[in-house]
Amino acid sequence: MAFTVASNDHLIRSNVWSTMLKDILEDELMGLKYVKMLEGFPDGDTFNIPSIGQAEVYDYVENAPISYSGMDTGNFTFSITDYKATGMYISEKMKQDSFYMNELVSSFIPKQHRALMKALEVDALALGPESQTASNLNLINGAPHRFVGSGTSEVIAVADFAKARYSLQKANVPMTNLVAIVDPSVEYTLSTLTNLTNVSNNPQWEGIVRDSMSTGMKFRINVFGFDVYVSQNLKSGISETINGVTAATGVANLFFSAAPDVLPWVGAIRQPPKVQSDFNKDRQRDEYVTTMRYGLKTFRPEAFVTIITDTDQV
Repeated sequence: MAFTVASNDHLIRSNVWSTMLKDILEDELMGLKYVKMLEGFPDGDTFNIPSIGQAEVYDYVENAPISYSGMDTGNFTFSITDYKATGMYISEKMKQDSFYMNELVSSFIPKQHRALMKALEVDALALGPESQTASNLNLINGAPHRFVGSGTSEVIAVADFAKARYSLQKANVPMTNLVAIVDPSVEYTLSTLTNLTNVSNNPQWEGIVRDSMSTGMKFRINVFGFDVYVSQNLKSGISETINGVTAATGVANLFFSAAPDVLPWVGAIRQPPKVQSDFNKDRQRDEYVTTMRYGLKTFRPEAFVTIITDTDQV
Protein backbone atom coordinates (compact mmCIF):
# COMPACT_ATOMS: atom_id res chain seq x y z
CA MET A 1 0.00 0.00 0.00
CA ALA A 2 1.41 3.37 -1.01
CA PHE A 3 1.43 6.28 1.42
CA THR A 4 0.79 9.87 0.40
CA VAL A 5 3.34 12.25 1.87
CA ALA A 6 1.71 15.29 3.51
CA SER A 7 2.61 18.56 1.85
CA ASN A 8 3.01 22.02 3.36
CA ASP A 9 -0.21 23.24 1.70
CA HIS A 10 -1.61 24.42 5.03
CA LEU A 11 1.37 26.66 5.71
CA ILE A 12 1.03 28.21 2.28
CA ARG A 13 -2.76 28.53 2.42
CA SER A 14 -2.66 30.68 5.53
CA ASN A 15 -0.45 33.20 3.76
CA VAL A 16 -2.40 33.15 0.50
CA TRP A 17 -5.81 33.45 2.15
CA SER A 18 -4.65 36.18 4.50
CA THR A 19 -3.75 38.27 1.46
CA MET A 20 -7.13 37.56 -0.13
CA LEU A 21 -8.84 38.37 3.15
CA LYS A 22 -7.21 41.77 3.30
CA ASP A 23 -8.89 42.72 0.01
CA ILE A 24 -12.30 41.60 1.28
CA LEU A 25 -11.78 43.40 4.58
CA GLU A 26 -11.24 46.75 2.88
CA ASP A 27 -14.50 46.37 0.97
CA GLU A 28 -16.71 45.33 3.86
CA LEU A 29 -15.31 47.71 6.49
CA MET A 30 -16.78 50.63 4.57
CA GLY A 31 -19.83 50.29 6.81
CA LEU A 32 -17.66 51.17 9.82
CA LYS A 33 -16.47 54.49 8.42
CA TYR A 34 -18.45 56.32 11.12
CA VAL A 35 -16.27 54.87 13.88
CA LYS A 36 -13.01 56.75 14.42
CA MET A 37 -10.40 54.00 14.28
CA LEU A 38 -7.39 54.70 16.49
CA GLU A 39 -3.97 53.89 15.14
CA GLY A 40 -0.54 53.54 16.69
CA PHE A 41 -1.83 51.22 19.36
CA PRO A 42 0.58 50.96 22.31
CA ASP A 43 1.68 47.82 24.07
CA GLY A 44 -1.04 46.29 26.17
CA ASP A 45 -4.75 46.61 25.54
CA THR A 46 -5.69 50.09 26.84
CA PHE A 47 -5.65 53.61 25.41
CA ASN A 48 -5.62 56.67 27.65
CA ILE A 49 -6.82 59.81 25.88
CA PRO A 50 -6.57 63.13 27.77
CA SER A 51 -9.48 65.56 27.46
CA ILE A 52 -9.76 69.30 28.11
CA GLY A 53 -12.90 71.05 29.33
CA GLN A 54 -14.12 74.63 28.93
CA ALA A 55 -12.35 77.73 30.25
CA GLU A 56 -14.27 79.76 32.85
CA VAL A 57 -15.21 83.37 32.13
CA TYR A 58 -16.16 85.94 34.80
CA ASP A 59 -16.66 89.68 35.16
CA TYR A 60 -13.40 91.49 35.78
CA VAL A 61 -13.26 94.23 38.40
CA GLU A 62 -10.64 96.90 37.83
CA ASN A 63 -7.73 96.86 40.29
CA ALA A 64 -8.93 93.55 41.71
CA PRO A 65 -6.77 90.44 41.50
CA ILE A 66 -7.39 88.00 38.67
CA SER A 67 -9.21 84.84 39.69
CA TYR A 68 -7.39 81.77 38.46
CA SER A 69 -8.80 78.29 38.13
CA GLY A 70 -7.12 75.00 37.34
CA MET A 71 -7.43 73.51 33.89
CA ASP A 72 -10.48 71.27 33.61
CA THR A 73 -8.95 68.03 32.40
CA GLY A 74 -10.05 64.43 32.24
CA ASN A 75 -8.97 61.04 30.96
CA PHE A 76 -10.86 58.88 28.49
CA THR A 77 -9.94 55.20 28.81
CA PHE A 78 -10.50 52.83 25.95
CA SER A 79 -9.71 49.11 25.99
CA ILE A 80 -9.61 46.14 23.64
CA THR A 81 -12.48 44.06 24.96
CA ASP A 82 -13.51 41.70 22.17
CA TYR A 83 -11.69 38.59 21.00
CA LYS A 84 -13.72 36.82 18.31
CA ALA A 85 -13.16 33.51 16.57
CA THR A 86 -14.94 31.43 13.97
CA GLY A 87 -13.94 27.92 12.87
CA MET A 88 -14.97 25.44 10.19
CA TYR A 89 -13.73 22.05 9.05
CA ILE A 90 -14.06 19.62 6.17
CA SER A 91 -13.37 15.92 6.62
CA GLU A 92 -11.27 13.77 4.34
CA LYS A 93 -14.36 11.71 3.50
CA MET A 94 -16.31 14.81 2.51
CA LYS A 95 -13.42 16.01 0.33
CA GLN A 96 -13.30 12.62 -1.42
CA ASP A 97 -17.05 12.30 -1.91
CA SER A 98 -18.12 15.88 -2.64
CA PHE A 99 -18.30 16.92 -6.27
CA TYR A 100 -18.18 20.58 -5.18
CA MET A 101 -15.29 20.17 -2.77
CA ASN A 102 -13.17 22.95 -4.27
CA GLU A 103 -16.05 25.42 -4.26
CA LEU A 104 -16.92 24.45 -0.70
CA VAL A 105 -13.40 24.92 0.63
CA SER A 106 -12.94 28.22 -1.19
CA SER A 107 -16.05 29.59 0.55
CA PHE A 108 -14.79 28.93 4.09
CA ILE A 109 -12.62 32.02 4.50
CA PRO A 110 -15.07 34.54 2.97
CA LYS A 111 -17.85 33.14 5.15
CA GLN A 112 -15.71 33.37 8.28
CA HIS A 113 -14.72 36.89 7.35
CA ARG A 114 -18.31 37.99 6.79
CA ALA A 115 -19.30 36.54 10.17
CA LEU A 116 -16.56 38.51 11.94
CA MET A 117 -17.38 41.71 10.06
CA LYS A 118 -21.05 41.39 10.92
CA ALA A 119 -20.18 40.89 14.60
CA LEU A 120 -18.00 44.02 14.47
CA GLU A 121 -20.71 46.06 12.75
CA VAL A 122 -23.45 44.89 15.14
CA ASP A 123 -21.27 45.85 18.11
CA ALA A 124 -20.47 49.24 16.57
CA LEU A 125 -24.11 50.11 15.87
CA ALA A 126 -25.08 49.08 19.41
CA LEU A 127 -22.60 51.50 21.01
CA GLY A 128 -24.99 54.44 20.98
CA PRO A 129 -28.13 52.75 22.29
CA GLU A 130 -26.22 50.87 24.96
CA SER A 131 -24.62 54.06 26.30
CA GLN A 132 -28.05 55.63 26.88
CA THR A 133 -31.04 54.40 28.87
CA ALA A 134 -34.70 55.30 29.26
CA SER A 135 -33.84 56.77 32.66
CA ASN A 136 -30.85 58.69 31.28
CA LEU A 137 -31.85 60.40 28.04
CA ASN A 138 -28.58 62.32 27.85
CA LEU A 139 -30.31 65.68 28.20
CA ILE A 140 -28.07 68.49 26.94
CA ASN A 141 -29.34 72.04 27.37
CA GLY A 142 -32.81 70.60 27.85
CA ALA A 143 -32.86 68.56 24.62
CA PRO A 144 -33.10 64.74 24.87
CA HIS A 145 -30.78 62.55 22.84
CA ARG A 146 -33.02 59.48 23.12
CA PHE A 147 -36.75 59.37 22.41
CA VAL A 148 -39.49 57.22 20.88
CA GLY A 149 -40.75 57.86 17.34
CA SER A 150 -43.67 60.28 17.34
CA GLY A 151 -45.60 58.70 14.47
CA THR A 152 -48.76 56.64 14.95
CA SER A 153 -47.94 53.38 16.76
CA GLU A 154 -44.45 54.68 17.57
CA VAL A 155 -43.11 54.68 14.01
CA ILE A 156 -40.87 57.41 12.58
CA ALA A 157 -42.37 60.79 11.71
CA VAL A 158 -41.01 63.67 9.66
CA ALA A 159 -40.86 65.78 12.81
CA ASP A 160 -38.44 63.30 14.39
CA PHE A 161 -35.75 64.29 11.89
CA ALA A 162 -36.18 67.93 12.90
CA LYS A 163 -36.12 67.01 16.60
CA ALA A 164 -32.90 65.01 16.18
CA ARG A 165 -31.32 67.97 14.40
CA TYR A 166 -32.47 70.30 17.19
CA SER A 167 -30.99 68.04 19.88
CA LEU A 168 -27.63 68.00 18.10
CA GLN A 169 -27.71 71.78 17.67
CA LYS A 170 -28.36 72.27 21.40
CA ALA A 171 -25.22 70.21 22.06
CA ASN A 172 -23.17 72.45 19.72
CA VAL A 173 -22.63 69.61 17.25
CA PRO A 174 -21.69 70.91 13.78
CA MET A 175 -24.56 70.74 11.31
CA THR A 176 -22.31 69.19 8.67
CA ASN A 177 -22.07 65.61 7.38
CA LEU A 178 -25.29 64.68 9.15
CA VAL A 179 -26.10 60.96 8.87
CA ALA A 180 -29.08 58.83 9.87
CA ILE A 181 -28.76 55.04 9.97
CA VAL A 182 -32.24 53.54 10.08
CA ASP A 183 -33.92 50.15 10.12
CA PRO A 184 -35.71 48.81 6.99
CA SER A 185 -39.01 49.34 8.83
CA VAL A 186 -38.23 53.07 8.94
CA GLU A 187 -37.46 53.00 5.23
CA TYR A 188 -40.87 51.42 4.67
CA THR A 189 -42.62 54.08 6.75
CA LEU A 190 -40.90 56.93 4.93
CA SER A 191 -41.53 55.36 1.53
CA THR A 192 -45.26 55.05 2.19
CA LEU A 193 -45.98 58.51 3.58
CA THR A 194 -48.56 59.16 0.86
CA ASN A 195 -50.27 61.81 2.96
CA LEU A 196 -47.44 64.26 2.25
CA THR A 197 -48.82 67.35 0.57
CA ASN A 198 -47.21 69.34 -2.22
CA VAL A 199 -44.45 66.77 -2.61
CA SER A 200 -43.32 68.27 -5.91
CA ASN A 201 -42.80 71.62 -4.22
CA ASN A 202 -41.05 70.28 -1.15
CA PRO A 203 -37.27 70.08 -1.71
CA GLN A 204 -36.84 68.09 1.52
CA TRP A 205 -39.02 65.26 0.21
CA GLU A 206 -39.14 65.51 -3.55
CA GLY A 207 -38.04 62.23 -5.07
CA ILE A 208 -38.72 60.02 -2.04
CA VAL A 209 -42.25 59.03 -2.99
CA ARG A 210 -41.26 58.85 -6.67
CA ASP A 211 -38.07 56.81 -6.32
CA SER A 212 -38.26 55.40 -2.79
CA MET A 213 -35.04 54.22 -1.14
CA SER A 214 -32.47 51.53 -1.83
CA THR A 215 -31.20 49.47 1.08
CA GLY A 216 -27.58 50.24 1.76
CA MET A 217 -27.67 53.45 -0.31
CA LYS A 218 -28.32 57.01 0.77
CA PHE A 219 -31.29 59.08 -0.27
CA ARG A 220 -31.15 60.80 -3.61
CA ILE A 221 -31.64 63.88 -1.44
CA ASN A 222 -31.36 64.28 2.33
CA VAL A 223 -34.01 64.78 4.97
CA PHE A 224 -33.61 67.89 7.12
CA GLY A 225 -29.90 67.72 6.38
CA PHE A 226 -29.49 64.00 7.16
CA ASP A 227 -28.16 61.55 4.58
CA VAL A 228 -30.16 58.41 5.33
CA TYR A 229 -28.74 54.89 5.17
CA VAL A 230 -30.49 51.58 5.82
CA SER A 231 -28.97 48.82 7.95
CA GLN A 232 -30.14 45.38 9.03
CA ASN A 233 -27.71 45.43 11.96
CA LEU A 234 -29.10 48.10 14.29
CA LYS A 235 -29.81 47.13 17.89
CA SER A 236 -33.32 45.67 18.04
CA GLY A 237 -35.63 43.86 20.43
CA ILE A 238 -35.97 46.98 22.59
CA SER A 239 -38.98 47.34 24.88
CA GLU A 240 -38.86 50.80 26.38
CA THR A 241 -41.08 53.53 27.77
CA ILE A 242 -39.96 57.16 27.53
CA ASN A 243 -42.16 59.99 28.81
CA GLY A 244 -45.18 57.68 28.86
CA VAL A 245 -44.70 56.41 25.28
CA THR A 246 -43.84 52.73 24.84
CA ALA A 247 -42.08 51.02 21.95
CA ALA A 248 -42.70 47.31 22.55
CA THR A 249 -40.68 45.89 19.65
CA GLY A 250 -38.27 48.72 19.13
CA VAL A 251 -35.14 49.26 17.08
CA ALA A 252 -32.55 51.96 17.78
CA ASN A 253 -32.08 54.29 14.80
CA LEU A 254 -29.00 56.53 14.94
CA PHE A 255 -28.73 60.22 14.00
CA PHE A 256 -25.35 61.95 14.23
CA SER A 257 -22.73 64.14 12.63
CA ALA A 258 -20.01 62.34 10.70
CA ALA A 259 -17.72 65.39 10.76
CA PRO A 260 -14.22 64.00 11.47
CA ASP A 261 -13.72 65.95 14.71
CA VAL A 262 -17.02 64.89 16.29
CA LEU A 263 -17.48 61.24 15.36
CA PRO A 264 -19.37 59.81 18.34
CA TRP A 265 -17.55 56.48 18.56
CA VAL A 266 -13.98 55.23 18.61
CA GLY A 267 -12.57 51.81 17.88
CA ALA A 268 -9.33 49.96 17.38
CA ILE A 269 -8.47 46.66 15.74
CA ARG A 270 -5.67 45.14 17.79
CA GLN A 271 -5.50 42.10 15.53
CA PRO A 272 -7.05 42.15 12.06
CA PRO A 273 -8.71 38.91 10.95
CA LYS A 274 -6.02 36.25 11.04
CA VAL A 275 -6.47 33.00 9.16
CA GLN A 276 -4.93 29.73 10.30
CA SER A 277 -5.43 26.22 8.99
CA ASP A 278 -4.16 22.78 9.88
CA PHE A 279 -4.82 19.12 9.23
CA ASN A 280 -6.10 17.24 12.26
CA LYS A 281 -4.72 13.73 11.77
CA ASP A 282 -6.67 12.32 14.71
CA ARG A 283 -10.00 13.48 13.31
CA GLN A 284 -8.90 13.25 9.66
CA ARG A 285 -10.08 16.68 8.65
CA ASP A 286 -8.87 20.10 7.53
CA GLU A 287 -9.60 22.79 10.11
CA TYR A 288 -9.80 26.53 9.42
CA VAL A 289 -10.03 29.25 12.04
CA THR A 290 -10.14 33.04 11.75
CA THR A 291 -9.63 35.24 14.83
CA MET A 292 -9.88 38.97 15.47
CA ARG A 293 -9.37 41.35 18.41
CA TYR A 294 -10.95 44.79 18.65
CA GLY A 295 -12.48 47.33 20.97
CA LEU A 296 -15.26 49.92 20.58
CA LYS A 297 -16.56 52.69 22.82
CA THR A 298 -18.75 55.80 22.80
CA PHE A 299 -16.45 58.83 22.73
CA ARG A 300 -18.80 61.81 22.31
CA PRO A 301 -22.25 61.00 23.77
CA GLU A 302 -23.43 64.51 22.90
CA ALA A 303 -22.84 63.94 19.19
CA PHE A 304 -25.62 61.42 18.45
CA VAL A 305 -29.34 60.90 18.93
CA THR A 306 -31.16 57.57 19.27
CA ILE A 307 -34.76 57.32 18.07
CA ILE A 308 -36.59 54.13 19.10
CA THR A 309 -39.23 53.04 16.60
CA ASP A 310 -41.54 50.04 16.61
CA THR A 311 -40.89 47.39 13.97
CA ASP A 312 -44.19 45.49 14.14
CA GLN A 313 -46.19 48.05 12.16
CA VAL A 314 -44.98 46.95 8.72
